[in-house]
Amino acid sequence: MSETSSTPCNLCGGNHVAVLSMRSRSGAELRTVICKDCGLVWSDPFPHDPRQFYEEDYRLEYKNTYAPKAKHILRAGRVAVTRHEKIKHLLDKPQTMLDVGTGGGEFAYLIKSLGHDLHGIEPNKGYGQYSAAQYDLNLQFGFIQDAQFAENSFDLITIWHVLEHTEDPFFVLGKLRSLLKADGVLVVEVPNIEATCQSPSSTFHEAHLYNFNLATLRRMGEKAGLVEDRHVFSEDGGNVTLFFKKAEPVADQAASWGIPENAERITAIVRGHTNLRHYMRAAPYLRFIKRMTRSLFENRHVKGFENNKSLLDQLYRGL
Repeated sequence: MSETSSTPCNLCGGNHVAVLSMRSRSGAELRTVICKDCGLVWSDPFPHDPRQFYEEDYRLEYKNTYAPKAKHILRAGRVAVTRHEKIKHLLDKPQTMLDVGTGGGEFAYLIKSLGHDLHGIEPNKGYGQYSAAQYDLNLQFGFIQDAQFAENSFDLITIWHVLEHTEDPFFVLGKLRSLLKADGVLVVEVPNIEATCQSPSSTFHEAHLYNFNLATLRRMGEKAGLVEDRHVFSEDGGNVTLFFKKAEPVADQAASWGIPENAERITAIVRGHTNLRHYMRAAPYLRFIKRMTRSLFENRHVKGFENNKSLLDQLYRGL
């Protein structure tokens, strides 16, 4: 059934939506809609004030701590290694880099330790202050929307699992484009709304204001004056990473940004991802085993280090 949204679609500007879900993974009420013209998915209305939530509450709510624990640092450090693997072909010479949403600083510290001129920005006070002090990072505290960086100043910008948290992702992509050098690269990674690796009840939650597939992320980049260079999906299909380069700014912002049949595609995947189909596959059980193995690894390897920095130094040795 067609409904209307309280705010226009951030991609195509439309208000004609269908409801995909009324519940978050926590069981709380969360109205998630999909634009019938382009397929962008978002929480309507937003479940919180994004600025206040990410500055103060997010880490406490999802990590139960205002500064990262050793197990979180080890886990994020291992993720940082995989992210470095994705972009190492861009790091053959020293780069001036910006990492948006540095979190606990593990990825930023890795890049800095490899000799690059790393700048970062982080809105969460606890994690930002911790990482700046622990790893001597060059950070701004706040939101990328308000950042004070010079235009055309970065060779490479990374924004890992941040865009879906922002209240205006189109504006954010435009801002990042302005910060790129003419031949710079912007790397954006977001969860993939088409993924079926998680349980159906875990698809939507309050922290993700927007949900993308490759088509909507690519299209939003085009609208912001970016062009896809390449993309990769994670092994389980849960994440999509898109490499953008600068293109000429779009002259006609009144142009149609719809994506024919994309909403139907996403809706069919989301609604077809039932508990029965999910748990009839081997994937969720292998996922559970992987998580248990990871937990055992973390518990064993966080012991015996003088501090968290030495834990990362050991992990990053040889890269």
